[in-house]
Amino acid sequence: MTHTTRFSLGLVGAGQFAGQFAKLFAAHPLIASVHVADVLPERAEDLAGSLGLAGTVPSFEAMLDSDLDAVAIFTQRWTHGPLVVQALRAGKHVYSAVPMAIGVEEIGAIIEAVRETGLTYMMGETSYYNPATVYARERRDQGAFGRIFYAEGDYVHDMDLGFYEAYRYSGGADWKRTASYPPMLYPTHSVGGVLGAIGGRAVSVSCIGVRDERGDGVFDRDVSMFSNDFSNATALFELAGGGSMRINEFRRVGYPSHLRESRFRYFGTEGSFEQLVNTSVWQDKAGVTDVSELLTTAATLDADDPSLAHVAPALRDAFVSGLAPVHDATRLPTELRGLPNGHEGSHHFLVDDFARAVATRTLPPVNAWEAARYTLPGIVAHQSALRGGERLPVPDFGDAPGGFSTQGDAPSSSVSSPTGIGGRS
Repeated sequence: MTHTTRFSLGLVGAGQFAGQFAKLFAAHPLIASVHVADVLPERAEDLAGSLGLAGTVPSFEAMLDSDLDAVAIFTQRWTHGPLVVQALRAGKHVYSAVPMAIGVEEIGAIIEAVRETGLTYMMGETSYYNPATVYARERRDQGAFGRIFYAEGDYVHDMDLGFYEAYRYSGGADWKRTASYPPMLYPTHSVGGVLGAIGGRAVSVSCIGVRDERGDGVFDRDVSMFSNDFSNATALFELAGGGSMRINEFRRVGYPSHLRESRFRYFGTEGSFEQLVNTSVWQDKAGVTDVSELLTTAATLDADDPSLAHVAPALRDAFVSGLAPVHDATRLPTELRGLPNGHEGSHHFLVDDFARAVATRTLPPVNAWEAARYTLPGIVAHQSALRGGERLPVPDFGDAPGGFSTQGDAPSSSVSSPTGIGGRS
């Protein structure tokens, strides 16, 4: 494949999330064809048939042996690391759902594979494109915060609001073993919304885990494949250059996570920004400005649409929410406009940034080095929680090497708006 031609894509996993992305990948003008593989062949066949995709592939291994140019991995969250390395070593560009991996060694292996092959890797972190993150990134670029010395990122998603059904769908008869997935090993929706706005990295962490008391076999150490009984966790990180970041990962919480899963706060010496469920405010020494309208998304699909029949009702808002005024729809291909979006308008940008990165051989915003900085803090935080909150250093793999070109100010990495509210990495 040349640097400017269209490319072919293989979708790995045909679950609830993959289906929403498959139609976007298939519609993108830089993607020539989409094939799909799943360990349950009938799911792959159903998805390919319902969306008119190019076809199915019998297995992941067969996909790696094929002449497909790239793969998009939508498998179980703890499987991503090894699959990504396999794909890169097989000569495929890789889009991966979050998290990047669940171990420091796995992340190191991905970065080494990207460095050695020169292929594209992108982690599909929705919070990088969250309206709050986009707004805060622009305000940072304007210098409106002054020095940002503290920020918060919360991923507050109660298990009762759709997660039980989702784990049953993906985990089969043994779903409780996987539903106990440690909260801090899924940190990118919270960490990504902080570091995706203010930049930088975490250097140390102290984390407290809350042991579950529901008693229904989920978050039960004797049942869990992860030997995990933490359902909630709170971590305080020291940031490079001074300052701190607090991260919450909650799975048992009285909160309307079906209305907003991720929320953020940023405090600087000159200004601050805070987001709640229905209200977002910019604050400085002169007063308070309600900016909620800039961050409010509009639905792109009816929650009762037949394509969402297999998705729990409490999860459907995440699959239909579209763009906010803070987003710049003009940077998107016309082929994506009007198609279903999701996760507060992020899906279209995720697909477009990956497609452009592969086609132009440039670094996407959430490249391997950036993805590591969103993922590693949670991995170390979980270890801290297991050690009673002991403060531990967070390793870092550095910045992307100078030999890798970035998307820079090209439309593929810029998220600006006619109102002047937007941002870029």
